[in-house]
Amino acid sequence: MKKALKIFGFIILTIIILLIVAPFVFESQLKDLVKKTMNDNLNAQVDFKDIDLSMFRSFPQATLVIEDLSIINNEPFKGDTLALGEEVTLEMSIKELFKSSDEAKKIDRLSLNNAYVNIKVDSLGNANYDIAVEDTTTSTSNSKPFSLDLKHYEINNSRVKYDDKSSKISMDIENLNHEGNGDFSLDQSELDTYSEALVSLDYDGVNYLNQNSVILDAVFQMDLENMKYTFLENEAKVNQLPLTFDGYVQVNNEDTEMDITFKTPSSDFKNFLGVIPEIYAKNIENVDTNGDFVVNGRIFGKADVTFIPKMDIKITSNNASFKYPDLPKSVQDINLDMEVLNDTGLAEETYINIKNATFRIDQDRFTANGNISNLTENMLVDLALKGTINLANISQAYPLEMEQDLNGILTADVKTSFDMNSIEKEQYQNVKSSGTASIRNFKYSSPEIPNEVQISNADMSFNQGNVRVPDLKMTTGKTDISASGSLQNLIGFLLTDEQLKGNFQVQSNTFSVNDFMVAETEEITTTDENGKDQTVAKTTGKEAVKVPSFLDMELRFTANTVIYDNLELKNAKGLLIIRDETARLQDISTNIFNGSIGMNGLVSTKNQTPVFEMDLNLNSLDIASSFNGLELMQSLAPLASAIEGKLQSTMSLKGNLNEDLTPQLSSLVGNALAELLTAEINPKKAALLSKLDSQLNFIDFNDIDLSKLKTNLTFQDGMVQIAPMNFNIKGIDFQVAGSHGFDMNMNYDLKLDVPARYLGSEVGKTLGKLSGETIENTTVELPIGITGNFQSPQIKVNMQQAVNNLTQKVVAQQKKNLENKAVDAINDILQGKRDPNKPFDKNDTTAVNNQKTDTTSAKVPVTKRDSINKSSQKQVEDAAKNILGGLLNNSRKKKDTTKKN
Repeated sequence: MKKALKIFGFIILTIIILLIVAPFVFESQLKDLVKKTMNDNLNAQVDFKDIDLSMFRSFPQATLVIEDLSIINNEPFKGDTLALGEEVTLEMSIKELFKSSDEAKKIDRLSLNNAYVNIKVDSLGNANYDIAVEDTTTSTSNSKPFSLDLKHYEINNSRVKYDDKSSKISMDIENLNHEGNGDFSLDQSELDTYSEALVSLDYDGVNYLNQNSVILDAVFQMDLENMKYTFLENEAKVNQLPLTFDGYVQVNNEDTEMDITFKTPSSDFKNFLGVIPEIYAKNIENVDTNGDFVVNGRIFGKADVTFIPKMDIKITSNNASFKYPDLPKSVQDINLDMEVLNDTGLAEETYINIKNATFRIDQDRFTANGNISNLTENMLVDLALKGTINLANISQAYPLEMEQDLNGILTADVKTSFDMNSIEKEQYQNVKSSGTASIRNFKYSSPEIPNEVQISNADMSFNQGNVRVPDLKMTTGKTDISASGSLQNLIGFLLTDEQLKGNFQVQSNTFSVNDFMVAETEEITTTDENGKDQTVAKTTGKEAVKVPSFLDMELRFTANTVIYDNLELKNAKGLLIIRDETARLQDISTNIFNGSIGMNGLVSTKNQTPVFEMDLNLNSLDIASSFNGLELMQSLAPLASAIEGKLQSTMSLKGNLNEDLTPQLSSLVGNALAELLTAEINPKKAALLSKLDSQLNFIDFNDIDLSKLKTNLTFQDGMVQIAPMNFNIKGIDFQVAGSHGFDMNMNYDLKLDVPARYLGSEVGKTLGKLSGETIENTTVELPIGITGNFQSPQIKVNMQQAVNNLTQKVVAQQKKNLENKAVDAINDILQGKRDPNKPFDKNDTTAVNNQKTDTTSAKVPVTKRDSINKSSQKQVEDAAKNILGGLLNNSRKKKDTTKKN
């Protein structure tokens, strides 16, 4: 016995050793086999990270795991991903490992985990999954590397996308979990399946399912020889709508044939609530319902490149009602009679017929009927709506989760008939609409806007494709609006991505731009109490004005008062054109700062940074009020703070805007021509003027009148450039030129041509004697450099240049006087009035005939002229320094002592 146990133990140990060693022996063989199989049979770029063989994972079966499998298409879908799989698991009997490479290895179980399959069919019918290499050999061998004799397969947590351009079908199956149990080694067998997924379906650009929950628990009869699958026991749910199926699907070489019927297993009206996505329907098992809801349909025929299956689907409900237990109101008198039909198998001949759809909440009843045909081509729509509904009652009868409460009374009696081609091509003359609609006492509030929007009345009249709005009254915050006009494409706006087009006449007593500041939001991901991530929008605290992207409007407006930031504009009127996220202002006029402004330009919020361009005409604005109210004025003309009077200007400028639509000063580019109509200076209000007033003691800035002064400005890169500006104040010629920045740093040159009479009679007479001119004709040029900033200016008089200028001027005048006297002396000699042998004395004007001839007189020594000039120039220069030094060092204002009383 002991010997037998030893033998048995040895056998067990040997088996364990073989199970451990086997993966190392067979793994390389299987890896080569997998690669060879893929390369020989697939026209695609196939790759995987690794292959692992285990004897223990599903003992007594051997398990082959392919990690990170990827299949990338070649032409005509080169570079597209056909499939990705995190893990592909194959299970087989251990004995399959000992088969030669020429023998097929039978796969009993297949699983695909975390896979992504991306199926594409182009407009020519080419499919990216058609990657099997065509076998052109004449060999009759049926040898295959693997044989799928499956007993079980499963797909876990995967996604399948299907985009067929030829049939205009797009499907996205997410969170797919599917499993099947059967015997694929038999020609006839049963396949027991369970599937669940979120399904989205679009057909010809129209969305029919959007992440709808679909569950199918079904048993099929499989006829693998004829590729026919017949429904046996089954139950399906679309959202929470239960359905049962009967019939078959058979896959042929050229087409797919089917005959499937489906229906709701009961007529309970809860079936209708089940159609609605669960997130909105909420706990329908507790809802009290009456009446019935029945879906009965058949899909049959063949599907190929030309035809789709025919269909006959009927949906009915009679005298139904429902009431949620936690809500005060119920929905009653629900009647529904509609059908989806296709009698020919041609997709374009599918149509929906809504014979009757009605419901009532309290006393409000709403009805609709119509039909929709030619779904896949130029869709034709013919609808009629009639009724009244209190929007507030909807949330009291149905559990809607909304950021704000519905409210207001909607009344409609509208008929419309149109084709989608006319809508898309904006051929609204082909739209036939009639009737009226109105909404009363509608209120809208949101965290994104500062105040509740209230529409007390809005009437609409439908006529062809045009919707006339004869009366609209709205208020929000301080703003009131009364408007009338028309909408050109309301249906196109509602059904397509068209912008809403129209034109309106708008009147307002008060319009506050601040009431339309939109709070910026950002998406924040948080975790709820169940551990699930959820994304919510949260305001950032910033506010911005955005030009709506969905509007294409012309608004001719008048407003008694417009409030913008801290400004009040009176009697504003003009044309506002909103298009392409841009607001264009045409012929705008308004009163402000005791004057008026005219403007033309645009504001665009299309890009991340808003921009503007504007031409302004400022007429008779009060300078002090403008300076206090406009940051732009404070930057362009800082000295305006010390000026009282009226301003007139034309200005062209453009640049970037902040989110509240105020200009970014550093980005401004433009020019201005400004004129001071009336202007008096108070130097105490500006540090620069106050400092100039204290240093230039010969002029009193309090007495300066700058009326009619004109100047040209240009601004760019944060700098304001002043063109040379000449003006005269009480006989003093001024020239100003230079620049300053919006940071208030400056660099200006100021030149004054000061009459001698401003220097006092004594200084004036001295200059007169030096230059030989009368005091009235004598001036002193004074160059001044101004730097620093407007709060702390640096004033520097260029004394050396001033002395040089004054010296040169006096010397030049002295030369001119000497030259004039020399000319007179020559004329005297020529006329015999002067003795040519007598030395010339610039002060001697005696005639020759009045002098006695003295031939014995001694000759007077002659001084060189250069010595006289240098001595004279040095004398003049010293005098100029003394004059200018006294002029600038005397702090007391000098009075004009030469001025006659």
